Amino acid sequence: MGDGSRLAVVTDLLVREATFLDEQRWSDWLSLFDEACEYWVPSWRDDGRLVEDPRREISLFYHSSRAGLEDRVHRITSGMSPASMPLPRTAHAVSNVRLGAPAADDVIRAASTWSTDVYDPKFGESHRFFGRAEYELGRAAGAWLIRKKKTVLLNDRIASTLDIYCI
Repeated sequence: MGDGSRLAVVTDLLVREATFLDEQRWSDWLSLFDEACEYWVPSWRDDGRLVEDPRREISLFYHSSRAGLEDRVHRITSGMSPASMPLPRTAHAVSNVRLGAPAADDVIRAASTWSTDVYDPKFGESHRFFGRAEYELGRAAGAWLIRKKKTVLLNDRIASTLDIYCI
């Protein structure tokens, strides 16, 4: 697969991910992740350095498999997350999608920048989150799935609730 095809695969997957979050299509969103995926949003150690080990240091989010994401979605959709009720409305934008270092034929590494506008109907307030993300995609049963996602939140000093649908 050439770089143009790989870039098209990545861009399509990232746009679908953003759309599924905006439309609160949780099952579709989860289906984009491999069962053994790693989903990590590191915290900042200081203004210039991120934490380096999600298993030993505090992160904003860390799930070592899709089961963790499934649990989070269950809490959001079941009402077990009072901070998410009612659910905010979001608009994700993905940009600057680019391929990472070459990998095996069944692995694609990529990165992007992103922003999300979030409207909280409970308080009538809008917020914006933005950052960059790194991905590792792998093939499973004929489809490309997210094996690893590391999201760096650049504006982590926020005056609102942060959850998976915000980033």
